[in-house]
Amino acid sequence: MDSSVALGRLELARPLMTRGSCLPEGGQSAHLNGCVPLSHQVAGHKYGVDKVGILQHPDGTVLKQLQPPPRGPREMQFYSMVCAEDHCDPCLVDLKTHLPKYYGTWSSPDAPTDLYLKLEDVTRRFQKPCIMDVKIGQKSYDPFASQEKREQQIRKYPLMEEIGFLLLGMRVYKVGSDSYDTYDQHYGRGLVKDTIKEGLSKFFYNGDILRKDAITASILEVQKILQWFEGQSRFSFYASSLLFVYEGVSTPNHVSQTVRENPIAPEACEQNNNINQSLSMYSLHKKGCGRSHYQAKQDNGVWRSSQQPNGNHSVARLEEDRKESKSEAGQEMVSDVEVKMIDFAHVFTSDVPDQGYIYGLKNLLKVLHQILEE
Repeated sequence: MDSSVALGRLELARPLMTRGSCLPEGGQSAHLNGCVPLSHQVAGHKYGVDKVGILQHPDGTVLKQLQPPPRGPREMQFYSMVCAEDHCDPCLVDLKTHLPKYYGTWSSPDAPTDLYLKLEDVTRRFQKPCIMDVKIGQKSYDPFASQEKREQQIRKYPLMEEIGFLLLGMRVYKVGSDSYDTYDQHYGRGLVKDTIKEGLSKFFYNGDILRKDAITASILEVQKILQWFEGQSRFSFYASSLLFVYEGVSTPNHVSQTVRENPIAPEACEQNNNINQSLSMYSLHKKGCGRSHYQAKQDNGVWRSSQQPNGNHSVARLEEDRKESKSEAGQEMVSDVEVKMIDFAHVFTSDVPDQGYIYGLKNLLKVLHQILEE
């Protein structure tokens, strides 16, 4: 089963030390028309020989190499369907807000048969991005996996079904040393029920303080994703991840100059349709979101605050606390955290709610609340 991947920020325009790159000096050798290996990927296959991987494109986007069939085409079709501009399906419109922007496919003139998914770099606006990749769900294998594959995935993390999520990797900015601490998949697979809270809390500790503002913002974003899942019975997600990003520099108005200095080039939006992007497998117009998806909203369009897994603060209370703390700090009223769903090579149509993913989200929220409260 494919591991999740983190989408990184282009760092070609500035010295390595000032941008917090994790590549060694001289490590950014050019590949494929100026693209380079992703500089701060925290999980998944690294770019290299006989490996699918992630590249940084000079226009500010990232490129994910298309996996072999059926996984690669399935993921491409999923992105194409959800991000299509001509649909008005409320279920897909809501889902789209939780995904990185999709710009079609890309290939190098020198290797036109090697296709890449061209995606938004969700860390681009951050100056010192802290990144975490968390696989969600009770199963990391899909219903069509062989018995051997199922046993292999279970051996990798036997607690997946009980815990409902797996920390695949993270990098955390330390303010005192102006450096990053990194944790790989072996660290995540070593976490058990008694240590999962401590293990996850490391992502929010900058060497000086616990970033409770980032925890609060993360909870709010995960709650939005949970609300979507509780209202849909259309898809089941396996081996899919949540990508968390927050700003490591906790100072007022810390939004990076990178976006203003290096805006995404117009050509990033040009879709390269080198492969048939048929969407028939998803039967777009044969199924709609469950009525509960719309009943979950109040008349004014605001989501009802569902009860927290451990009875802690409501979403509205967390949002209010977050605004008050930002106002007191004199910061801009902008989001400090991004939480995006990534990795869709194992998404299948369904007619029932995705209870495995919902279970994982609720358990993750429970742990985040415990970290925040204690």
